[in-house]
Amino acid sequence: MTKVVKAEAFLVDVEVERTRTDAVQAFLKQETVFVELRTDDGAIGLGYSYTIGTGGSAVLALLKDNLLPRLIGRDARLVESIWRDLFASTRSTTVGAITSLALAAVDTALWDLRCLRAGEPLWRVAGGFDPRIPLYDTETGWLHLSVDELVLGAKAAVDAGWGGIKVKVGKPTAGEDLERLRAIREAVGPRFDLMVDANQSMTCAEAIRRAEAFSSVDLFWLEEPLPADDVSGHARLARSTSVPIAVGESMYSIAQFREYLERGAASIVQVDVARIGGVTPWLKVAHLAEAFNVEVCPHFLMELHVSLTAAIPNGRYVEHIPQLRAITTAEMAVVDGHAVAPETPGLGIAWDRAAMDDRRVA
Repeated sequence: MTKVVKAEAFLVDVEVERTRTDAVQAFLKQETVFVELRTDDGAIGLGYSYTIGTGGSAVLALLKDNLLPRLIGRDARLVESIWRDLFASTRSTTVGAITSLALAAVDTALWDLRCLRAGEPLWRVAGGFDPRIPLYDTETGWLHLSVDELVLGAKAAVDAGWGGIKVKVGKPTAGEDLERLRAIREAVGPRFDLMVDANQSMTCAEAIRRAEAFSSVDLFWLEEPLPADDVSGHARLARSTSVPIAVGESMYSIAQFREYLERGAASIVQVDVARIGGVTPWLKVAHLAEAFNVEVCPHFLMELHVSLTAAIPNGRYVEHIPQLRAITTAEMAVVDGHAVAPETPGLGIAWDRAAMDDRRVA
């Protein structure tokens, strides 16, 4: 049998490994919401979600008060049915971050169970395309870093064989941003991908102006230049520049991605497995992007996204921001500048339960 007999949720705080800043915020800690599901055949699935410092207790409350009780007695194999039922049960809070993050913790636990039962890793069960995915680094591109620090980080990424580096932009003037980007481009040469991320900090007019100013450094993409709900602004920007526009980390429904793609407002899709509500909708967004001939470069969560990106034919990059080393016993494998999806059955993340218990706050 595969019926859920026990469903628990708990919250673990993981401090950031280094200072992380962008144009609008600082990443102070990762509130990591876990869901553990046990079935009547003794199988245990562990899933998770996250916030970057606030809202974790609200996600946890939604799980404990509303979602987890609905799982008892359900057949854990019916992942689509369960996802739809839980989504429908939270109509008053959808579409939105709190519900999506809660759904993601449940859904990743169900996929963990599915893969464990199959004796296969997530990347193969979810599609099985290519276990090796190119990496780009964000950890050495934060906004507070000096030009010299940015250049050192970019050179290290080149030496490691990685495909690119992402730099935060949004300095008070375009000239300041451009000075930093030019120094990096000069240091790494023309064959290294250089991405920038504005973290929704600009108006459409300013984004058009800066995209033009940045043209000399040959950007691989301009990420989240405008607020995520400004679809028409992103469409205008995309029409005005040859720089690919990357969006998706702040979208919480498949329909949002469809609108962006239909209107030509997204050149790169950065769907986040936690913010979209789990593996189940993540794959739908990825296949939707494939139908529009658009590549997927997911946001953050490299330990989970490596497997999902390896499952699909249009996965281009995995973002390098290590954040789980404090609560895991093994790191994501990196070979010749590529992230390598784990072969371990399940999600493939080597959780350190003792370390998790030490950091448990609720």
